[in-house]
Amino acid sequence: MRLSAIFAAIACALLCACSTFDGRGRPGSAGFENLLKSVVKIDVWEKSQKDGGSLTVRSIGSGVIMDADGTILTNAHVVNCYATKIVVTLANLERVRAEFVGWDHWTDLALIRLDMEDVRRRGLEFSHAEFGNSADLKSGEVVYAVGTPHGFARTVTRGIISNASRYFEGTILNSGYETGNFNTWLQTDAAINPGNSGGPLALPDGKVVGINTRAYANSNNLGFAVPSNVARGVLEALSKNSTVSRGYIGITPAPLQDMEQFFDVDTNRGVLVQNVDAGSPAADAGIVPGDIILKINSEGVDGRFPEQLPAIMNRIASSPIGEKIALEIQRNGKILEKYPVCERLESRVGREFSLEKWGAGMQEITTVFKREAKIKCDSNLMVIGIRRGFPFDLAKIEAGDIILSVNRKKVTTAKELEEIYSKLSGSGSKILVEVQRDSAISFHIVNPETPAAPKRETKTSKN
Repeated sequence: MRLSAIFAAIACALLCACSTFDGRGRPGSAGFENLLKSVVKIDVWEKSQKDGGSLTVRSIGSGVIMDADGTILTNAHVVNCYATKIVVTLANLERVRAEFVGWDHWTDLALIRLDMEDVRRRGLEFSHAEFGNSADLKSGEVVYAVGTPHGFARTVTRGIISNASRYFEGTILNSGYETGNFNTWLQTDAAINPGNSGGPLALPDGKVVGINTRAYANSNNLGFAVPSNVARGVLEALSKNSTVSRGYIGITPAPLQDMEQFFDVDTNRGVLVQNVDAGSPAADAGIVPGDIILKINSEGVDGRFPEQLPAIMNRIASSPIGEKIALEIQRNGKILEKYPVCERLESRVGREFSLEKWGAGMQEITTVFKREAKIKCDSNLMVIGIRRGFPFDLAKIEAGDIILSVNRKKVTTAKELEEIYSKLSGSGSKILVEVQRDSAISFHIVNPETPAAPKRETKTSKN
């Protein structure tokens, strides 16, 4: 009897505990059903260059419809500017074409939009999800990951928030682009597998609190999502401008944890300047590694811990382009004022494209890359791949060369070069290409009369 009474008391306590959890521990609400109807499978065909030729890669990912206009939020490593075809499978299994709107590799987020004319013509219906507030999340809170793992559409896995503010030092996507510099991540033990990328991490009421992005390699129960409060701002910017504008001054910050005594600063005050990009606004303003930034635009800075760095980087990134940022720094015990002029943030990686008939893979290199590589010329056109036996190869043009002019006409951008290529590739006439190799200038005669490149094989992957 006493054991029965004890078990009954335990059961009662558990029921009471469940009843105080405000019903958020299990799905089944109208909100969650609505969420399930808003999750989509995304098939992407992407064209990339390889060794001077083109390669079409097909990949599969997930996404979530966020408004009645068919705007879909997903990952940048699922859909990016190289996509040539996007097909979305709705919850009712109907397939609809979608267009690329924009991407932000810094947060690994992208936006696509359903072909609404096709949707209306076919009388298709879909639901759209709503954002929750990721700032309210607590460790241990129940969440659900929804997506298309390994191609299995609308799969739901259950877990908890393992950490609501996980920090990763800036990492690199498979495409080579930087990511993670401006946000922390939601860590969850809900299963996230290849194909889940871009799907929502949601509460039992269906509110989206994150966009599933990555799983930790060679481990179980370690998944990560972009917080919804970050995703909301990116969605608004991409919807309006197809890009997210951020400021740049060229510093790499580092936490001061356990180093305050060596720099003679108080605990919880300031952030260490670990590196200054050569030729950057910070370098021009006289900021050097080892400086301690105490204030940004008169507001104090606390960079003791790594988790605080993204917020500091965001304060700089949110500064208006072309305007000065007021930095109060400490150097060798002295307080100094520095005023770097904010530039537009660029990736170190530029857009890739192919001059396929000439057997050349190209990249439009960025200002940041040119500074690091100490490339001094106006052109932003670098050869990154050469196909053996094709015109550029036979003309002895090499990977790493910078194209300066074609037929004595100066070229600096991908658009200019692609226009010239389109006009000349079928002309049959020989072409004079001027290149810079290291610091030397040379001229090469390109004969476009070679067989067309064979069709490249299509590869498939899951994101």
